[in-house]
Amino acid sequence: MGKPIAKLPTKEEVQVGFGDAVRALRSDAELTQEQLAASSEMHVTYIGQIERGLKNVSLFNLYRIASALEISPARLLEEAARHPSGSVKHSAGR
Repeated sequence: MGKPIAKLPTKEEVQVGFGDAVRALRSDAELTQEQLAASSEMHVTYIGQIERGLKNVSLFNLYRIASALEISPARLLEEAARHPSGSVKHSAGR
């Protein structure tokens, strides 16, 4: 018997974990959503949707967010992987 395969997180869990990481890193950098949006050349409502786990971010936008946070895209993904994806919030609770 081989090693058991770990259950992959759902798309929603990944998005929520990524959004939690963006919010935490933005807060650590003492940036508002408006400042992050301006620095990443994105709309502030899109940043808010990312932070709430509502958007599946493209690779290009991941690079833009990382650049605005002055970190590498790899670090952004590492931080996202550290955030618990089991705490999925449903739309009604947001």
